[in-house]
Amino acid sequence: MHPFRQAVEARDTAAIEAMLADDVVFTSPVAFKPYPGKAITAAILRGVLRVFEDFRYVREIAGADGRDHALVFTATVHGKQVTGCDFLHFDDDGRIDDFMVMVRPLSGAQALAEAMGAEFEQISQEAMNG
Repeated sequence: MHPFRQAVEARDTAAIEAMLADDVVFTSPVAFKPYPGKAITAAILRGVLRVFEDFRYVREIAGADGRDHALVFTATVHGKQVTGCDFLHFDDDGRIDDFMVMVRPLSGAQALAEAMGAEFEQISQEAMNG
């Protein structure tokens, strides 16, 4: 099991943050513009842990060089089932420098957008203070 998966499943936010590169870029499934930087990415991931219910990874796919990973997950958001994938790329130091999330179906993505929108003030404050 990949260490990132272990940290997420344990809801260990400190371990998750430690795996992020300072220059990580987070691409959300529900926002047009990517979010650059460790502080905002860590805050977004903490927000995701607050809004996802019944979250679990169901599959891991690794690239041949070990620097690319796809972690398929299922969860519930506001009563809507979502299936998604975390696409992770690791830098030379073994930290995540590119983190893209995709989710389906559209109704699940819309529920996620609504739930994360409600979290965004807290996310922004955590990123500024983090």
